[in-house]
Amino acid sequence: MSDRKILLSADTPCDVGPVLKERYGVSLFPLHIILDEKQYTDGVDITAGEIYRAWWDHKLLPRTAAINPEEYVEYFKPFLQQGYDVLHISLGSGLSSCYQNAKIAGELLSCEGRVFVIDSCSLSTGFGLLVCEAGERIQKGMPVEQVYAEVTALQPDTRASFILDTLEFMRAGGRCSSITQIGAALMNIKPTILVRNDRQGSMVVGKKYFGKLESAIMKYVEDQLKGRTDIILDRVFITHSLLDDPTLTKRVADKIQEFQPFKEIHDTDASCTISSHCGPNTLGVLFLVKPGSEN
Repeated sequence: MSDRKILLSADTPCDVGPVLKERYGVSLFPLHIILDEKQYTDGVDITAGEIYRAWWDHKLLPRTAAINPEEYVEYFKPFLQQGYDVLHISLGSGLSSCYQNAKIAGELLSCEGRVFVIDSCSLSTGFGLLVCEAGERIQKGMPVEQVYAEVTALQPDTRASFILDTLEFMRAGGRCSSITQIGAALMNIKPTILVRNDRQGSMVVGKKYFGKLESAIMKYVEDQLKGRTDIILDRVFITHSLLDDPTLTKRVADKIQEFQPFKEIHDTDASCTISSHCGPNTLGVLFLVKPGSEN
């Protein structure tokens, strides 16, 4: 049994927001954003608004870049030297090489200390949920091995989905065709994107909604939550990217409470990594379900 303290760490696209970051003492390691051949740091020197403006004004689309093993080594090493075991939760391996690179870094640092890396198999607050679960266990004084095992076992139980206002950014990033985008725009379709944790975070198209954004979002919330008995009610996230109407999240929270008595509702902004792919006015409702629930 180690008497070392546990440092809880995650990639920035966990999107937990400043309140939960402080509550659980989470250290966030930012991914890279490359725009107009310049490299930026997610959440540090670029915003989602600047990314969208670069597209609207100049048709410049950002690229996101994973953290390489050497960068993870330099990031983990000081914590290990300070006497911490590091528990790091990564963006889903079906979306990025962050998990694999963090694992390599941990192996390279095995002589310095212990690094435990969890593949979230999700994105945004889909894996922010796992960060919170790890934080709860660390605060209870669980040993790192137990936290690692219990949080890893929760991978299949995250439910992450988003409703999109536009397919423009998905199309520009090569994730849907121009014909699909034009058809969706003409018919005022608001598609949902489902994050498949059984595919390490890969995304698939879900139900499509018609009409104005707010009415589509409210119907999406109802479909996600109404009548379900498999949801763990500790917390739910409303995560979004640059909403035209910031007050919308309050109405979404009220709608959530109509269907499920969550103990906590957290309103968080999507990171630049997430925002750059989904476009503005995207909103998701993300939560955990009981083990064995259908995907």
